[in-house]
Amino acid sequence: MSDLTQLLQNVEQGDPDAAAELLPLVYGELRQLAAAKIARESPGQTLQPTALVHEAWIRLGGGADGQKWRNRKHFIGAAGEAMRRILVDRARRRKAQRHGGTLERVDLATIELPIESDPDQLLRIHECLDKLAAEEPLRAEVVKLHCFIGMEHREIAEALNLSEKTVHRYWIYAKAWLRNAFAENQ
Repeated sequence: MSDLTQLLQNVEQGDPDAAAELLPLVYGELRQLAAAKIARESPGQTLQPTALVHEAWIRLGGGADGQKWRNRKHFIGAAGEAMRRILVDRARRRKAQRHGGTLERVDLATIELPIESDPDQLLRIHECLDKLAAEEPLRAEVVKLHCFIGMEHREIAEALNLSEKTVHRYWIYAKAWLRNAFAENQ
């Protein structure tokens, strides 16, 4: 019986020291397995092999949850299955509708509000901006400073005594609100 098989049996019997000794013995093999699995994933995968090994180790109970491992092959097979499930779960989360599904990501900085247009359109925008100012004055102020004065988010944050993140959130909200209001006014 190999040392690893003996260690796996000790883990089964609840020996906490055996669980602590197990990971260093199989870490290299698990990391190679993880690297191979990640290499088969699509480009842009952000999960690193080390993180995948650690997450699989946690899913396997850290070697201390009373799992019955017959031998090294059985343990490595279970670890490989855990890694596969982790990658599948990540893929499902990326594709989930609540995360945008198959929608294409668009940089908000490249989207322009329709400000340079005919006078009727400019008046509708003005009316929508007035409605926004009545409901959300700070968000309307962010739009005015950004669109009509040309300030960057950092400058707006300083001018309004807000954090840059808050200004960014206000900008995103205001753009969406104005698009909806503008569509309703047409």
